[in-house]
Amino acid sequence: MNKLIAAFAATLFAGAAFAQSSPAPVSATSPAPASKAEVKADAKVEKAQAKADEKIATAKAEEKAADARANVKVHKAHAKAHSKRHRKVAQAKQESQQAKVEQVKTETATK
Repeated sequence: MNKLIAAFAATLFAGAAFAQSSPAPVSATSPAPASKAEVKADAKVEKAQAKADEKIATAKAEEKAADARANVKVHKAHAKAHSKRHRKVAQAKQESQQAKVEQVKTETATK
């Protein structure tokens, strides 16, 4: 996550610096054909950028999945606690009812 934030911050600063730089002068002549080395370097940069984008997408997907698993775990724990509380309340009501029945039995037995 920290690497992702650092990459985002670096991109933000680089974009801001690029936006503030003066535009390149426009020439009337056609650009010179790129050399083989320049073409290879450009291809290498594009490949690295694609790989980085893929890693970022994978990291985001993994983070989303981890969040989903954590949410499921929290909901499961909450449901378990809720169920346990209801069982305890039901048991207490049943014990109270049994105590009342026993009290009535002893009262009728003594009369």
